[in-house]
Amino acid sequence: MKEQPLADTLQLSEADKEDQYVHQVYDEIATHFSDTRFKAWPVIERYLLELPVGSVGADIGCGNGKYLGVRATGDIFMMGTDRSKALVDICAHRGFECQVSDGLDLPYRDGAFDFAISIAVIHHFASPERRARAVAEVLRVVRSGGSVLVFAWALEQNGRRNFDPNTQDVLVPWVLPASKAQCPASRGGSPGEGESAQSKVFHRYYHLFRKSELQELFEQVGGCTVIENGYDRDNWYIIAQKI
Repeated sequence: MKEQPLADTLQLSEADKEDQYVHQVYDEIATHFSDTRFKAWPVIERYLLELPVGSVGADIGCGNGKYLGVRATGDIFMMGTDRSKALVDICAHRGFECQVSDGLDLPYRDGAFDFAISIAVIHHFASPERRARAVAEVLRVVRSGGSVLVFAWALEQNGRRNFDPNTQDVLVPWVLPASKAQCPASRGGSPGEGESAQSKVFHRYYHLFRKSELQELFEQVGGCTVIENGYDRDNWYIIAQKI
């Protein structure tokens, strides 16, 4: 039987929830996760390919670095950050500039970049205040007149996932095959029903964004103008220009 998302009923602080059901999980599943992340999504690829030559930018929550190499000609420069050391190590092995960093406290000065992207990251922050802080950090490190692109999972998905429309905070399973399991499960993992004894199921915390919620979050944070918003690959996305 296929594992299904669970409603989030965890009695944990937001920071502990993110640590146990996001950070620890991605460190455990990094190799398998990376194997499934290799093709650029169209909106993100278009955004990156349209940037002026010489642009300098950041990929915040860069995962395995698949977007760091989209402009393979090297006519823009990108560096990445991710909370998962295991994913940062994968980026480094692929020759990308990347470092471990929390999305709420980025290691960059104000206005350091011409642009920034944050793809499928904001939804892992476990409270409205922390999601607002994450958006504010993305904007902080971009110069006035620069742009940001942010993606977050949608509640109203029309792909392979069917979420309860009344439940926005969920624990989404990731099945780690026995061949990829290298260390004991963290508190975010458990033996999967119907899986072999060596396979593990890890649950990742997500806040699913309803339609317009991501734009409302940007408007709440302020300091920018939304120039494009839409739906792509079961995510809502925003392109905004910093004022």
